[in-house]
Amino acid sequence: MADFRDMELLLALARYRHFSQAADEIGISQPAFSARIRKLEESFGTPIVRRGNKFLGFTREGEVMVKWARKILADNEGMRQEVEVSKGDLRGKLIVGAVPTALPVAAQAAANLRAQHPNLAMEIHSLSSRQIAKQLNDYTLDAGITYVDEDVIPGDMMTPLYEETYVLIAPRAIAPRPSGSATWAEAAALPLCLLTRNMRNRQFIDEAFAAVGCFPDPVMETNGFTAALVQVAGGGAATIAPKGLAEVVFAGLDTVRLSLVDPVLSHGIGLAFKAQDPVLPALEALDDALRASL
Repeated sequence: MADFRDMELLLALARYRHFSQAADEIGISQPAFSARIRKLEESFGTPIVRRGNKFLGFTREGEVMVKWARKILADNEGMRQEVEVSKGDLRGKLIVGAVPTALPVAAQAAANLRAQHPNLAMEIHSLSSRQIAKQLNDYTLDAGITYVDEDVIPGDMMTPLYEETYVLIAPRAIAPRPSGSATWAEAAALPLCLLTRNMRNRQFIDEAFAAVGCFPDPVMETNGFTAALVQVAGGGAATIAPKGLAEVVFAGLDTVRLSLVDPVLSHGIGLAFKAQDPVLPALEALDDALRASL
């Protein structure tokens, strides 16, 4: 039957989808890697991998094995963490997905986590809420920082963190006024750089515009706020961003920040993770680090 090493091989192959690259990560030769996969197939009496001149994917049975391998290794990691905690230490790596608007909070949480647990690393991926849900389900993420009003996959847990409110950020030359607030109708009249339509944040924004009968056509769309930052800094466009993100990303720019009203938009952000008992000590530490960031 499969042991932990076999499961690590399967997950390396799932990540790289290439025998040689997966073998390099594991630290064995490609022939030895392939031989171990074949031995695993013989043990279970079924093909795991679809082969041609190269890796073509997993069979249905192989996909099932990959899913279980992720779960079993995650549980093993949880056991290891509890043992480390009992010895007064917490070490390892957390892989966390965050919607783009939550990246500053995630980054600050990583700093807080490192200060409290120097041997616990955090790897942050910028993902859509849908990608976070999928990767939580297949155990490629340990946790996600995402919208609490999203439908979470059964078996996931969601703990609310904070409310996301929105501001208009515009170059002074095109801002409706130098301070205060702006309506969504006023924002719609400006050249806008917004996130792409597949991002949940953009969908919230489009819904707010539609509620006041406005359907602006952005001059630019992006899946991250870096491009929006460049557009606003250059004076060519305005953007709409969560207030917390604007205070970090757009600080120091010669811009105007106006609270968006009529309507006031607010959405909850929370920490999502797979429901399990006991909860991973690293996830409890992450929750503490996130709350210290707010």
